[in-house]
Amino acid sequence: MSEPIDSNEQSSFYIPEEFLSLAEDPNSLTSQMAARFNVEPKTFINWRWQMKHQVTEGAQAAAVLSLKEQEAQGFEQLNHLFNAGITPYYMGLMVARLGDDECPIRLQALPRVEELKDSLGVADPLSEVAHSPVREVVQVYPDRVAFCVAQLCPVYCRYCYRKRRDEEAGLHFNRAIIDRGIEYIASNPAIRDVLITGGDSFVASDAAIEGLLQRIRAIPHVEIIRFGTRTPVTLPYRVTDRLAKILAKYHPVYVNTHFNCAEEITPEAAQAVANLVNNGIPVGNQAVMLKGVNDSPERMMALCRSLLKIRARPYYVFHAHSVQGTEHLRVSIRRGIEVMKSLRGNISGMGIPAFILDTPSGKIPVQHNYVLGHDGSDLILETIRGEIWREPDVF
Repeated sequence: MSEPIDSNEQSSFYIPEEFLSLAEDPNSLTSQMAARFNVEPKTFINWRWQMKHQVTEGAQAAAVLSLKEQEAQGFEQLNHLFNAGITPYYMGLMVARLGDDECPIRLQALPRVEELKDSLGVADPLSEVAHSPVREVVQVYPDRVAFCVAQLCPVYCRYCYRKRRDEEAGLHFNRAIIDRGIEYIASNPAIRDVLITGGDSFVASDAAIEGLLQRIRAIPHVEIIRFGTRTPVTLPYRVTDRLAKILAKYHPVYVNTHFNCAEEITPEAAQAVANLVNNGIPVGNQAVMLKGVNDSPERMMALCRSLLKIRARPYYVFHAHSVQGTEHLRVSIRRGIEVMKSLRGNISGMGIPAFILDTPSGKIPVQHNYVLGHDGSDLILETIRGEIWREPDVF
């Protein structure tokens, strides 16, 4: 069963007013890409139009930008492994970087023939199926669950660790699945924290999202509700002030989004984040360490600084999961530690995310070891400048 449609939000009528200034600015990415897709800017900022016009085939992509050979072959050869899908807005980020042979946006979204070669990749690297007491509810920790209510995404990221769900039809806000998930959560008083995820949990009508919030908030032992969504990055027009006001009715509500590089932080994305934080919804960012995207001190620093400017707190950077088709994007853990270490002392502590290795048994923080050992009653440490520090450790 499909999710309900809010009659006020149907594609031909709803225009998010907070994005109108971008639609009216002829120099904005919104206006320039609207012209490239031959639609009015007011149509381009409608999120349902964006979803309906996802780029899914090589010919569509080639009409917007020149494809490299490995990308053209990727569109032709990878549909049986993982579908392509890219919003016109996110295609615009690639167009803005035409001539950049190392464009970090293309690496994340365009299929590449390199995905066919992977010696380590598996279908379910976190064993989520084994950790699902009922379908689409993943429980690794006793006090929280991930509730996978959505199937659709604005962009199908090539490194996605839930590629296995690509062919699972009928999962998007399926009422039977949601009913069973709500029943499971309600029957387990230890569950205090519910992460609503997917797919992308914001690819649903306002009415569907509010209906789900009402049901979860009615469970007495659920204290925290979180959303995982990449819409501020890939479909910012979806994150309207109206949606944010709905979320705020059910506080405490948190949103974690997923910027991977500074190039994704546009005025459109900044407006989406502003809509959330201006309504009292904290926004955290969970990036993934990816080769050619953010695997250098300079690129990671640019990302973290840009996130702070738009009031999105750098929260996690994940070591990329060993999911099928991602060998060309993976970075060694050792390199990841080096990149994350470079932030310490060069940006505010609130701008330094935790580097995380996610496993079927939970998240493991990974970092440079500043504790070198003991010498008598002294603890011997390395400072962030590489000096040795002795700290008395007896009180």
